[in-house]
Amino acid sequence: MKVLIAGGGIGGLTLSLMLHARGVETRVFEQSRSIGELGVGINTLPHAIAELDELGLLPALDAVALRTRRLIYKTAQGLDIVAQPRGAWAGFSAPQFSIHRGRLQGVIHDAARDRLGEDAVQTDRRLISFEETNSSVTATFASRNGTTFEESGDVLIGADGIHSTIRTHYYPDQGPPSWNGVLMWRGAAWWPRFLDGASMIVAGGMSRKLVLYPIAHDPERPGEALTNWVICAKLGDGNTPIPGRDDWSRRAPVEEALGMAEGHLSIPETDIFALIRATSEIFVYPMCDRDALPRWSHGRVTLLGDAAHPMYPVGSNGASQAILDARDLADRLAEGGDPIKALADYDAARRPATAAIVDSNRSGGPERVIDFVEARAPEGYSDVNDVATPDELRAIVGDYEDLAGFSRAMH
Repeated sequence: MKVLIAGGGIGGLTLSLMLHARGVETRVFEQSRSIGELGVGINTLPHAIAELDELGLLPALDAVALRTRRLIYKTAQGLDIVAQPRGAWAGFSAPQFSIHRGRLQGVIHDAARDRLGEDAVQTDRRLISFEETNSSVTATFASRNGTTFEESGDVLIGADGIHSTIRTHYYPDQGPPSWNGVLMWRGAAWWPRFLDGASMIVAGGMSRKLVLYPIAHDPERPGEALTNWVICAKLGDGNTPIPGRDDWSRRAPVEEALGMAEGHLSIPETDIFALIRATSEIFVYPMCDRDALPRWSHGRVTLLGDAAHPMYPVGSNGASQAILDARDLADRLAEGGDPIKALADYDAARRPATAAIVDSNRSGGPERVIDFVEARAPEGYSDVNDVATPDELRAIVGDYEDLAGFSRAMH
């Protein structure tokens, strides 16, 4: 069997490594000129990290990431709601990692290049069309200089992101991604460590929110951490036109980000306003997803990761679910049976599971606990137990963990 993968992101590269480990030939085609350290900080959950650990990537990840120790939910004004231990501190055998997205992708890409060979991951290859026969699928790729290339295989996997060419082929009328009116200002800077140096803070609900966590330490900068921050502000509703694709990662002036935070967000652990001022590059992204599809797999072609189930960046599930997709699909293809059936079975298993997460994230996912408390006590409180019972708080957060599949995956 030979598997063609359109997209050299986290999901596509992980799938290539998993297929290689199972003896399946694979080729990855990435439209970017190179695979570099692009993006911002993300968290990857224990059940996904366990899959990367099985591939032998844990030492490389530890070298560039932080093991997340604790997640603290707060109101927009910094009042504590609930704190959770994470990863090994929560009893999992695998850690949760806070990491720069580009560094995570880089670790997986380096492993794929080393194990599969230099030619197994080709860049500057944008998928422009594909054709399926009874026995194979042929994909056509184009480079930026106009040259086209053809490659044939047994199956084609669309791991080509929220603007997936393969998804658009099967669903040409889907329109642009769905936007909830929230814009995200994101950046990272070296900054004095807060709390234990490995904790994550989410303060504020879906209308105005701060997300803050360290993503790297450096022995030459003791007492500091590369600190990732996100300011979310709801500036429109479901009827507001989505920003154009050219505005999806536009650079923003410091004053713009400060204006979204000042008067709305404050926490005692660190001076978020000074952190924003210390950030050299600030980027703006719309918070987008897409409606769940009735079908991912079509004969010898299927979708994976953001191409299949783009979701709001809530609950640390974007990259994590792409990795779980890859594991399920690799196992089925490696069985050596009918590849069309393997893709159909993967669809039947993973599509409902991820659709439920997409739907939950639209209402805040586990962060809904913040909206819940703020609605009950809009003027604040001295003790959260006067606002909600521990069982009420645990139910919101715990139900989401069950939904995402990691509350019970690795204990």
